[in-house]
Amino acid sequence: MKTLRDYRFVDPSDRDASAAIGNFDGVHLGHQSVIDVARAQGGPLGVMTFEPHPRQVFQPGGTPFRLMSAEARAARLEKLGVDLLFELPFNAALSSLTAEEFARDVIADGFGLSHVVVGSDFRFGKGRAGDAQMLTRLGNQLGFDVTIAPLIDIGGTEVSSTAIRTALAEGRPRDAAALLGHWHRFEGPVIGGEQRGRELGYPTANMNIDGLHLPRLGVYAVHVDVRDGPHAGSYIGAASLGVRPMFGENTPNLETFLFDFSGDLYGATLSVALVDFLRPELNFESLEALIEQMDADCARAREILTA
Repeated sequence: MKTLRDYRFVDPSDRDASAAIGNFDGVHLGHQSVIDVARAQGGPLGVMTFEPHPRQVFQPGGTPFRLMSAEARAARLEKLGVDLLFELPFNAALSSLTAEEFARDVIADGFGLSHVVVGSDFRFGKGRAGDAQMLTRLGNQLGFDVTIAPLIDIGGTEVSSTAIRTALAEGRPRDAAALLGHWHRFEGPVIGGEQRGRELGYPTANMNIDGLHLPRLGVYAVHVDVRDGPHAGSYIGAASLGVRPMFGENTPNLETFLFDFSGDLYGATLSVALVDFLRPELNFESLEALIEQMDADCARAREILTA
């Protein structure tokens, strides 16, 4: 997959793509449906998205809401067979473009898209003044086709990033996965920790989750993919998502214990998929009580993941 970020300098060989447009946070089943419509048009398959997410620009300092980082989103889109990722830097210049300017300068003249696909709730341009119907009219004038893809629902629940965040916040990762079409994952490098897990007999791989939506804090059964390094492969395990109240720490992170694993994972890239919520985060009276609970958590996670 090739990534393009500047619509002012586009190689002629990268023009005439059919592209789905949106934020694609989570790349859920609704997003995948829009991408599939673009794929059906033939030719190079593109996705146009924005980085950072516009909400981060317009609501700085708000509660983290993103389901995935830009890197994780790109990896998921590549798995879906996307040829061209048009990842536009969302800045003052881009956000000041009117709907008409965006359609002309970015879609038609810039990236030279032949066909665009958007959801029925799509908004674009300064002040979100443009909608899907306006984009269709502008496409007719500027020489690109537009398809408006309907929103989809599963079991009466509309597939949306909001619904997925709600399921995760309530500790329902399987319900979130049903809307995503894949497990909800945290992806990133393993960072150094306090090594308390090692002292307790449960060495963990620590990951920073700053800037991402927080699922319900607690312990999860997880699938783990080590993306690179000498231990690359797939594993199962148990992960603690939380603030470690027993040790007086307040910055949330993810600590994952891989079953039947021995080795050094520092610096490796991990992808940790939440499968089942086991219990909420607790404050134990002693290290012995904590270890006893960790034993039970791991036994339960192994039972779930090997069933």
